[in-house]
Amino acid sequence: MKSDSHFTLTLKVRDYECDLQGIVNNSVYQQYMEHTRHEFILSLGLDFAQLHNQGTDLVVARLEMAFKTPLTSGDEAFCTLNVQKQGLKYIFEQEVYRKKDMKLAIKATVTAVAVIHGKLGISEPVDEKLKAFIGA
Repeated sequence: MKSDSHFTLTLKVRDYECDLQGIVNNSVYQQYMEHTRHEFILSLGLDFAQLHNQGTDLVVARLEMAFKTPLTSGDEAFCTLNVQKQGLKYIFEQEVYRKKDMKLAIKATVTAVAVIHGKLGISEPVDEKLKAFIGA
């Protein structure tokens, strides 16, 4: 696990997240990573509902995932997150590790953008809260 992660969240695999093969279904990893991003944003004092009510939505524009080691029911895992900014894009590098042996389960790059009153733009409140991480 990266020791220099900007944020880490512990998760536990639930039975219903597994498919017929007994492993976490691929779509569930997106939920793990989104939950981690939301908790990270909340830890900075930002709230997605409040941002939305003010006309700003942070939305996923691109997602690339590489599956490495499957998780199974009952596994505890760590989801790590690092963020950087490139122009209008927020680039989240995320990894999920199985706790018992620290094997990498998935590695992903999630690109998000701010849509402000229906138009792609720069969210100064978000950039301000992220400045320690993105160098703004």
